[in-house]
Amino acid sequence: MRKVVLITGASSGVGLALCRRLLEEDDALHLCLACRNMSKAEAVRTSLLASHPAAEVSIVQVDVSSLPSVFQATKELKQRFQRLDYVYLNAGIMPNPQLNIKALFRGLFSRNVIHMFSTAEGLLTQNDKLTPDGLQEVFETNVFGHFILIQELESLLCHSESPSQLIWTSSRNAKKSNFSLEDVQHSKGQEPYSSSKYAIDLLSVALNRNFNQQGLYSSVVCPGTMLTSLTYGILPPFVWMLIMPIIWLLRFFANAFTLTPHNGTEALVWLFHQKPESLNPLVKYLSATTGFGSNYVTSKKMDLDEDTAEKFYQQLLKLEKQIRVTIQKTNNQN
Repeated sequence: MRKVVLITGASSGVGLALCRRLLEEDDALHLCLACRNMSKAEAVRTSLLASHPAAEVSIVQVDVSSLPSVFQATKELKQRFQRLDYVYLNAGIMPNPQLNIKALFRGLFSRNVIHMFSTAEGLLTQNDKLTPDGLQEVFETNVFGHFILIQELESLLCHSESPSQLIWTSSRNAKKSNFSLEDVQHSKGQEPYSSSKYAIDLLSVALNRNFNQQGLYSSVVCPGTMLTSLTYGILPPFVWMLIMPIIWLLRFFANAFTLTPHNGTEALVWLFHQKPESLNPLVKYLSATTGFGSNYVTSKKMDLDEDTAEKFYQQLLKLEKQIRVTIQKTNNQN
């Protein structure tokens, strides 16, 4: 029986690289690509099947920044599948990142240069906005849309046959100082991306606490510092020319500079082969690359506590309840 793997954000970046690498590991998989753009997803599907004709590759349209889209996608998935073995919760956004040029050049000539480039701490701010659902866009896309996806797919994830795994794309940029239980959507701050990634870490811990006994396990991963279309857009081309030699040099001193989506998927692929029961729920698994380009996986204990994780989880359940009441009222009016 084919293992079924659902990947959000599968048509580009880490998601696309993950699709390719998973099929290299096991071309008897059924990969389900959960994407917003169906034409891009169809092109990816065609490419994957051309290189791995033994695989089964399907598509489901979902925009995790839109709850109606999530509900429609989960309805389709429940009609198609009896179970899901792996769900990679990878889709995410960092809208309109603004670079603090002063902080960048100050950091370049300080002892914190490696940490700064590894985490982007203090370098990037983002302008967030509200979605049509009335939620902060970064929070809904990176956290809440995925949370609703899991809630709706519980029957496919919790079963007695064998464990299912949730694998979240988090970040080294997930900072406790940027998250607050009083403002979980980060509507009052300037670093919603960092806040959302810390929220993911909390949610993963809470999901393990609440669902391990039902056969569902959750892990978080950081793909490292990669150079993608998003990061290239942050700086003018001439600045990249200036700092690229520094970045290549830093790879010999820090393992976070994976640089490519292929390298960034190392920890995500590694988790595909692990027994989830043996993993530490309080640990983040990190893709790492040596100065000479060899990939490996390392781990780091997360800076959080289970009490905060549970409180955050309860807030999400409360928000879910409110959202469902609102949707029900809208449906009744229509």
